[in-house]
Amino acid sequence: MTPEQLALAIRTALAEAVAAGELAVDVPDEVRVERPKNREHGDWSTNVSLQLAKGAGMPPREVATRLATRLAAVEGIKAVDVAGPGFLNITVEAASAGELARTIVATAATYGHNDSEAGHVINLEFVSANPTGPLHIGHTRWAALGDALRRLLTASGAVVTAEYYVNDAGAQMDKFAISVLSRARGRDVPEGGYPGEYVMEIAAQVLASRPDLLDLPEADARQVCRDLGYQVQLAEIREVLASFDVHFDVWFSETSLHDSGAVEQAVARLREQGHVYDSEGAVWLRTTDFGDDRDRVLIRANDEPTYFAADAAYYLSKKDRGFPEKVYMLGADHHGYVNRLKAIVACAGDDPEHNIEIRIGQLISIAGARMAKRAGNMIEMRDLITWIGADAVRYSLARYPADSPISLVGEELRKRTNDNPVFYVQYAHARTCNVTRLAAEDGVHLADGFDPSLLTHESEAALLAILGDFPRIVAQAAKLREPHRVARYLEDLAGRFHKWYDDCRVRPREADEEITDLHRTRLCLNEATRVVLANGLGLLGVSAPERL
Repeated sequence: MTPEQLALAIRTALAEAVAAGELAVDVPDEVRVERPKNREHGDWSTNVSLQLAKGAGMPPREVATRLATRLAAVEGIKAVDVAGPGFLNITVEAASAGELARTIVATAATYGHNDSEAGHVINLEFVSANPTGPLHIGHTRWAALGDALRRLLTASGAVVTAEYYVNDAGAQMDKFAISVLSRARGRDVPEGGYPGEYVMEIAAQVLASRPDLLDLPEADARQVCRDLGYQVQLAEIREVLASFDVHFDVWFSETSLHDSGAVEQAVARLREQGHVYDSEGAVWLRTTDFGDDRDRVLIRANDEPTYFAADAAYYLSKKDRGFPEKVYMLGADHHGYVNRLKAIVACAGDDPEHNIEIRIGQLISIAGARMAKRAGNMIEMRDLITWIGADAVRYSLARYPADSPISLVGEELRKRTNDNPVFYVQYAHARTCNVTRLAAEDGVHLADGFDPSLLTHESEAALLAILGDFPRIVAQAAKLREPHRVARYLEDLAGRFHKWYDDCRVRPREADEEITDLHRTRLCLNEATRVVLANGLGLLGVSAPERL
């Protein structure tokens, strides 16, 4: 019996009690069951009686008692106890609990998928680094978290478009062009430009593509460096992200907003909404009406649009492209953007509480890392991947909440010991694969028999319980936008699996020991564990190796 099946049984019992006149309440659309902290209190617990007591006009324990009588008669439920102020503690039959293993094996790669986010159409923007330099450690954190969130939301039924906003317009691109041209001409980068060996590498590639560069007039040479240097740097960003198994559905160019007239159109649309006014020769958006600390300039007095105008046009572009929900994942230095972005949403006639969600990531440091020579003053993403490995980096970044600063020790993440969380979880998966290989050599095969009633050992009950909780963990992580819940779940699952492995034999102990359905059923439980470990790691973008 899965948690979903048990929740449905409780809801059915409620409906039957209402129909019989035993309770006068509205049957909730969803009933939640959870694992008790103390295993002696049963397999599952629900507080639905406490939730319905007021509406029923009776004490919670009375509601619970009436439900317990009906639930005790449900096939697959062994016992129902009323505890405390009205909690229902439920113990399921061993056969019913054990059947979950076969269900997981049959469901395979889609076990854990759910429809909790069905109907949500989401534009998820993350990383969005300027194409003026290599991706660094801060971008790496958002790449890991953003892609994990994309996977979680998709697994929970949402339609998600992953988008990278390419900031290829404005003063930073001008500085980038000047820096590349200076290196191409053998000069130092001017003050305020971009240092680092990577600029020299880009300059060399630009020169190789345009041998006539040094003969061009200054303005033309800058434009060539801007265009070709941008292409080189963006190509590297794409390549590094791909090596991290992060892929975007849309690469949206900021320049396209200006070239297409979208910025001017956005200002006109916001003016129609009544939130734009003119003052001191500039065009302003009245964002203070919606919680911003001051109004924002859209068009300067010299008729040049601001970055804020592009932000407004970009938001409206997402809206026009059919994304009612827009998630922005921004760096730690973007706290000031929150109110102004929400003000744009309100000025556009949308709901800031529904149509936009802004996630701010905190700082990260890696002890033991050397600054990248190419970048000059930062830890590059590609260096992290080369040094520590993509799996270890992704897992380690995904296992912490985005809003907490973290400091990791690089060499610790490289260790192949149980103290290293990613190794601990991956080793558990590899161990399940090894069990299957060795069991096959001993003649133990899944297809030869399965009897879930045999899974009666305490560690088997504990393992089945956590396996059954996986879909809820996935749904919760998607809803709360917290991939770290999956990582912590996997570590708990790995621990319970290792305990079960120590307690229960899948293979015969002796060469002449008879192979029974207990061996085969335990092999099924082993395979179910493998499936969940692989699925969980996959949601974090981490591989599930068969051997370590």
